[in-house]
Amino acid sequence: MSSVVDLVEYRPSDDEPFMNPRQREYFRSKLNAWKDDILRESRETLENLQEESQNHPDMADRASSESDRSLELRTRDRQRKLISKIDAAIKRIEDGTYGFCEETGDPIGIARLDARPIATLSLEAQEMHERREKVYRDE
Repeated sequence: MSSVVDLVEYRPSDDEPFMNPRQREYFRSKLNAWKDDILRESRETLENLQEESQNHPDMADRASSESDRSLELRTRDRQRKLISKIDAAIKRIEDGTYGFCEETGDPIGIARLDARPIATLSLEAQEMHERREKVYRDE
């Protein structure tokens, strides 16, 4: 029980060895909690959509309802894709590659991982990637 309390109060820092067991467990817990929140929201959305499947007599109400439903479904689709990224990050924790840039092999950085736990690129590699995308888009 104390390890759960320790993880809740624990914040990884740059002063400790990178991706030590405590950091890996911190990020695993963070990713699992994020995934659980998304799945809970998805279940709530499905329940709301089933409850709201009534016919609206007014065309404007019907159009508004359809627009809301479409937006909600797009949001859930993005979150479905996010769950696969979360699962991939958890798999990287298990195989020991989590926290290291896929392009350079360098550590991504604790602050970046804490802000975006599914990150696969270091900040520098991500910026280079975005600059290349911009150049190709502008051409």
